[in-house]
Amino acid sequence: MCLGIPGKIIEINGEGMTRTGKVDFDGIVKEINLAYVPEISIGDYTIVHVGFAITQLDEEAALATLAHLQELEAVEVELEPTAALAAEEAAAKGEK
Repeated sequence: MCLGIPGKIIEINGEGMTRTGKVDFDGIVKEINLAYVPEISIGDYTIVHVGFAITQLDEEAALATLAHLQELEAVEVELEPTAALAAEEAAAKGEK
């Protein structure tokens, strides 16, 4: 299963099948192939799979998705101590 994270186009270079762009994923910038989304512009959001932008998102949908992912991260952080404690207890009992 793959998880598509929205990224914002911050730069575009080239044309046609060689068109690429820099996409900002919350501070992590990657060079992405934009051949599959010829209509995308700087400031637009996209979903990327294996280095290719595969769809364009409107800003509202992108920001809502990012907000949900941040909520999930908060839940994960709250659950970490519980998971770590369970792992320690299992190790103390000789379990895996």
